[in-house]
Amino acid sequence: MSSNNSPFVIAVDHCSLIVADTDKALEFYQGILGLPLDDSRPDLGYPGAWLQVGSGQIHLLEVPNPDSMENRPAHGGRDHHVALQVSDLNALMQRLDKAAIKYSKSKSARTALFCRDFDGNAIELVEK
Repeated sequence: MSSNNSPFVIAVDHCSLIVADTDKALEFYQGILGLPLDDSRPDLGYPGAWLQVGSGQIHLLEVPNPDSMENRPAHGGRDHHVALQVSDLNALMQRLDKAAIKYSKSKSARTALFCRDFDGNAIELVEK
């Protein structure tokens, strides 16, 4: 039970990202970022995947995207994005470079960068 001064929201459980091709998206999220697949995803009537991120998850949804991906800002920090904490940003930058994935460093003076997955979803990678 929560007191009047305690927050009701205590954590982020998951976020959902729309992708055009689940297998291609997994090349980014599993292959480059190294996120493990959660095989407990039930048949939801459309393709997708659940990926484990600490105690939370990223849900990939292969469904029609209602949002235009045109005219998105080049710097992902000016777009809606998911921020993921990473253990070694320099090593991850090498993986992004090898995969020819463009990124820009955070403008907030944090050890962080922004990139986009193969579907144009903005991802912030933060080393703490």
